[in-house]
Amino acid sequence: MAFHTFQIRGLFMGEVTLLFIIVSSFSVGEGLYKGFGKFKQLQDVEQRAVFEEQWFIQKLDHFNGADSRVWKQRYFVNEAFYRPGGPVFLMIGGEGPANPAWLQSGTWLQYAEKVGALCFMLEHRFYGRSHPTTDLSTDSLHFLSSRQALADLAHFRTVTGRDRGLDGRKWVAFGGSYPGSLAAWFRLKYPHLVHASVATSAPVHAAVNFPEYLEVVWRSLASENAECPLLVKKASDALVERLKDPKTYENITKDFNLCSQLQIQTEMDSAYFLETLAGNFMDVVQYNEDNRGFEGVLGTNITIKVLCGMMADYSLGDPYARYAAVARLMMDTFSVKCLDSSFNHYVRDMSNTSWNGPAAGGGRQWVYQTCSEFGFYQSTDSPNQPFTGFSLDYQVKQCAAFYNISAEQVAEAVAQTNEYYGGYNIRSSRIVFPNGSIDPWHALGITEDIAADLPAVFIREFPF
Repeated sequence: MAFHTFQIRGLFMGEVTLLFIIVSSFSVGEGLYKGFGKFKQLQDVEQRAVFEEQWFIQKLDHFNGADSRVWKQRYFVNEAFYRPGGPVFLMIGGEGPANPAWLQSGTWLQYAEKVGALCFMLEHRFYGRSHPTTDLSTDSLHFLSSRQALADLAHFRTVTGRDRGLDGRKWVAFGGSYPGSLAAWFRLKYPHLVHASVATSAPVHAAVNFPEYLEVVWRSLASENAECPLLVKKASDALVERLKDPKTYENITKDFNLCSQLQIQTEMDSAYFLETLAGNFMDVVQYNEDNRGFEGVLGTNITIKVLCGMMADYSLGDPYARYAAVARLMMDTFSVKCLDSSFNHYVRDMSNTSWNGPAAGGGRQWVYQTCSEFGFYQSTDSPNQPFTGFSLDYQVKQCAAFYNISAEQVAEAVAQTNEYYGGYNIRSSRIVFPNGSIDPWHALGITEDIAADLPAVFIREFPF
């Protein structure tokens, strides 16, 4: 299968969480304590069912009382640490399958053991095996939104609390990146249902254009070696120059091990190819030295240090040749035979509305959410980043092509999201916002304390 990427770098569960906020949020009397370019098609890394999947009868549309349709939402439970009277921890699923490996590993389980918590993980609607509709048509995707997802959480918490006798317990929400935002917004919008939240690496501020993502990539690469982002920029610029001459396409095809002869007939073709290659660096920076090995995730050994080491290796040739070597390394790591650089193939796959389609693992759904709610487009519109060639215009045009959502509608949807949730000006209580300076998503998150009960924990890994 060709190495295929989807537009927005996915937002996955982070790991940085803080026990002190848990301890301070629970009543001592009860012994209670409390702790999104491309979207790579998710690999099926679910562990064998140590924890049996369970199903919750969920409403299709929480905001239309006349709509009685329901569907089955997948969730998992870990009761190993629960002690009578203990709190309830709820791990919020995001833009991919809920992985039961999180019921076996993760800092939140260390907290659960300390405080005797019952642990749930609820899969996000339209991801994994939680299919509210028969297909992924645009009409069906109208039921995919953060607001519906929050209402799913609220209904799950209400019914589960009632049926399991947990209404008197304090519920704590956990999530990272997009689910981190959901954790914060769950506490914001349903404070009577959730006592506190840990919103790790949460991009709570929506933005159509997000060039700051690549600015952080530059600084993160420079934190390893000041020359590294300069070498990446030289390589990217050299590739852009080669793309101007069709006579170079045969060599480029060989250099990057493309599945078929490179064809650049439109700016969209060029932008897609350039963004695909930049994604090798963007993904490694985002997940640098992460601890998701327990999930079965591949490539965790490929770090910023590894990539910058290759970009500084003169034995590999000039910067362009080193850039190609990085691409081949990533393909080898993921056992990919060749790189599919065809924008037409991408359009074909993203337009497939079947649950069995090549983008049904999360690509079509997440890009829809960026078009209808968040933006988050990681463009090269800033001069302070190492790449060239994929502008905001390239990103937004895909919304019209895939979902008939115009650029004006994207902008309006993003404005409504910030108006509804507050963006950087979120006001609530008992939410902790951990972020790290290497992670590009921190640019849309809370990195300074808002109030004593809305603390930010910003882990600085470089001084600039």
